[in-house]
Amino acid sequence: MAEVTAGRGPAPFELALFPLQSVLFPGALLPLKVFEARYLDLVGRCLRERAFFGVVCLRQGSDVSRDGVRFEREGVLARIDAVDAEQAGILQLRCTGTQRFAIDGQARQQNDGLWLADVTGRPDDEVLVPEDALRPTVKALANAIGALRTQGSTPFIEPYRFDDAGWVANRWCEILPISLAAKQRLMVLPEPQLRLRLVDEYLRGQGVV
Repeated sequence: MAEVTAGRGPAPFELALFPLQSVLFPGALLPLKVFEARYLDLVGRCLRERAFFGVVCLRQGSDVSRDGVRFEREGVLARIDAVDAEQAGILQLRCTGTQRFAIDGQARQQNDGLWLADVTGRPDDEVLVPEDALRPTVKALANAIGALRTQGSTPFIEPYRFDDAGWVANRWCEILPISLAAKQRLMVLPEPQLRLRLVDEYLRGQGVV
């Protein structure tokens, strides 16, 4: 596996995949408990080579199965920020979602079960100030963060970027009680203002703002 860093351009590169029953967003905190041999090996390679791995959302099956596994064709690179070996054979990872990518062609599975694919990086969101009409949704996120912190939960990575429409939309998408399919559609949207508008519509429909 070649070294993979965030900000890769349009040229395809090989990437190890970590299918999960969740959607990772750029800028998201991703805690992982790793104990399977193929992923322990992957973590070791990532640390040695300063490489990233790709998180894709499972649509069918399990990542421990070789048959009937289906996952989304677009995902997000994950960077390992911290590793804690709390006991032999088990690693606790703290990762951050970075750049979106799309799978080119067919993914392939190694003998040890690890998935690999040739992928192409997607552009990062343009940094745009949220539209004035969406300010209540921005304020509601700030209030939600405050409420979570009083409960001892800090689900988002600081610094908080309330002046960035894509960042606000992504953080809402992480905590909204919507389907994985809906989260995936929001994650792949290239227009951050549109993503935030859709979140705003949902929150207004639920009476949150």
